[in-house]
Amino acid sequence: MNSLHHVAIIMDGNGRWGLKNKNSRNFGHLSGLKNVENIIDISMKVNLKFLTLFVFSTENWRRPKTEVNFLFSLIKNYFKKNLKKILDKDIKIKVIGNNRGIPKPVLNIIKKVQTKTKNNKTLYLNLALNYGSRDEIIKAIKKAKHKKINEKNFDNLLFTKKIPDPDLLIRTGGQKRLSNFLLWQLAYSELFFVDKMWPEFNKNDFLKIINSYKKTKRNYGNI
Repeated sequence: MNSLHHVAIIMDGNGRWGLKNKNSRNFGHLSGLKNVENIIDISMKVNLKFLTLFVFSTENWRRPKTEVNFLFSLIKNYFKKNLKKILDKDIKIKVIGNNRGIPKPVLNIIKKVQTKTKNNKTLYLNLALNYGSRDEIIKAIKKAKHKKINEKNFDNLLFTKKIPDPDLLIRTGGQKRLSNFLLWQLAYSELFFVDKMWPEFNKNDFLKIINSYKKTKRNYGNI
């Protein structure tokens, strides 16, 4: 049976779910945030060590400005309100991605949360914010300059330095693509695509995928 250390999730379908239920994409994002808390709690109960969530992509800037502003406001207000809860649960927060364009108040609260939680160890929660894998890889190449590169030292140039590659990826929302998310890190991950929108994804769905992963035969090129 496979051991499980790291799960990555593309939380797709918030906006579509919100339009379907309340005719509001922002309502979907708010409901999606509540579901993040549920999945974090389940992750801790099954002793998962690393959880990486795709929060905002480099392509999401193409969305209406009102929606983008709401998303950043949601992030800022959540951290302001829930920092004590995060500390009490012993969760370490790491934000990966590009700071360019992110509002300064959001960057300030992110810096505070990362500093306050840096010694926590029960769950390492990585939030991909303004993240694009191609952007990450190009930045890593620029850092490398004239160094002799192999897989190990290239790993150390990525945003995910010192974070093990995901054992499995979950994408909700019915789409079957990676959408520029962790392209290097997902090379040998098991991929699970779910038709449910992210706000509908629940504990049983998560545990079912975990159990399926544990029974999967993983060859890594071997027989």
